[in-house]
Amino acid sequence: MMCLTRRLFLTLLLLFPSVYTPAAAAQDVPTVAAAASIQYALEEIAAAYERDTGAKVRLVFGSSGNLSRQIVQGAPFHLFMSADEHFVYDLRKRGAAVDEGVVYAVGRVALFVPKGSAIEADAQLADLARAIDDGRLRKFAMANPEHAPYGVAAQEVLEHKGLWTELRGRTVMGESISQAAQYVASGSAQAGLIALSLATQPNFRRAGSYVLLPEAWHTPLRQRMVVLKRGGESARNFYDYLQQPAAQAIFKKHGFETGEP
Repeated sequence: MMCLTRRLFLTLLLLFPSVYTPAAAAQDVPTVAAAASIQYALEEIAAAYERDTGAKVRLVFGSSGNLSRQIVQGAPFHLFMSADEHFVYDLRKRGAAVDEGVVYAVGRVALFVPKGSAIEADAQLADLARAIDDGRLRKFAMANPEHAPYGVAAQEVLEHKGLWTELRGRTVMGESISQAAQYVASGSAQAGLIALSLATQPNFRRAGSYVLLPEAWHTPLRQRMVVLKRGGESARNFYDYLQQPAAQAIFKKHGFETGEP
């Protein structure tokens, strides 16, 4: 009888695959493709969401550009949390998102220097400029502007201070802001521009020091999220939760501004 029942079940799956598929089951736990800059904040929010609702989410982190490209190529993501709202707008135009989403946070950029570095962490980047001239600076970490919004912001900061041309040959670029932050925290670079949300984490504070840079030096990092076309009710529920005061408070705790600038 057991063999017959199993055979019947398998036959039904072949005849009616929509009855049960791994993709359908995965909808119960939505996959969130998120910018690396929000890793620590989002992990804390996801834990709070599970405590409050009993529901879980699956988190995947990377550079916004690479994640956006994967979505276009059919990656099984249900919610996209970008560090640059233009990637969301592009997905909407391509028909991959249900709408244009909402801004969930605004990011800031910090100069980080590891312990033992000969570079001083100053908010005007004056010592960084001197270190380029006197040879103290050998490697400078930042995210790749081609993939990561924080890399674009870092380039804008350096252009604003007239340092970009001289620094280009000394940059160590991470594919995401998280990778760039690891480069400088490990001492592989003498200084770097990283997300404030990463610089404020305990492991980074133990590894070095940072200063917040003026937001006027770069285009505002309006971080926008959107439910993707394959996203269902579970993705929408988490999307709504991210806009509630409890989640917004966690973003603020991790160095983000909330609301649109």
